[in-house]
Amino acid sequence: MSYFDRALVVIVLVGALAGLAGVFVVLRKRVLFAQALTHATFPGAIVATILGASLQVGALIACVSLAIIMTLLGRIRGQGSQAASGVMLTAGFAAGVVLQAMNPNIPIQLDSFLFGSILSATWTDGLVAGGALLLVVLALLVWGKQLVFFLFDAEAFGSTGAKVWVMDAVLLLITTLAVVAAMPAAGAILAIALIAAPAAAARYFTDKLSVMLWLSPVLGVMSGVTGLFISRWFSVSAGASIALVAAAIFFIAWGTFTMRRPALIGAAA
Repeated sequence: MSYFDRALVVIVLVGALAGLAGVFVVLRKRVLFAQALTHATFPGAIVATILGASLQVGALIACVSLAIIMTLLGRIRGQGSQAASGVMLTAGFAAGVVLQAMNPNIPIQLDSFLFGSILSATWTDGLVAGGALLLVVLALLVWGKQLVFFLFDAEAFGSTGAKVWVMDAVLLLITTLAVVAAMPAAGAILAIALIAAPAAAARYFTDKLSVMLWLSPVLGVMSGVTGLFISRWFSVSAGASIALVAAAIFFIAWGTFTMRRPALIGAAA
């Protein structure tokens, strides 16, 4: 199997995972939160490389650590979660830049890490993405109904005596797995496009959660595969191509919804 075929398998798994996780990121309005996590992978990967550990393990630990910090900051009275996410986004990226400058000999290329290098993806990357996708599916099978209740009415969910922090932890796990798995495809910066754009597009196409849960992964796979072929045909960055295709799908969905909306209003009248 050639390197391109291997990249194709990996991007299918990553696209499906990112699209599925993106549904919950978008509905929970945590896109900025997810973007902050993508930047948190940078310092974590550098520290892991310095210590001789796996890059993705370091990214995972950094994501969880930053998520806990942002959650605690967001609970400070008068401090919103969006502000905390914005602060940690820039702080995480800056920490990575400083660590790299202090260790110039580490084998991490800034461009490939930030913008992705799917064509050099390994079978280990595929196993990570496949395992993460399986974990997310299992989480939905176990906590699916509770997650839906929590997403659409968190206060009512808490008033039933259910533990809100458990659902927050499950959503955190889903987001973190998607961010870490998407790194080889789109990098720390462009990964948010693959997570948010397909889900946001699916939301314009349908208002049914059950449809979004399969449509968003399909759009994620379409973004990844199409972007990969575009990068091959035109010899351009694969990560950037994937992000642009994901954005194009979002704008097509938005345009379709905008054109349909007057007709729907007229029919309702």
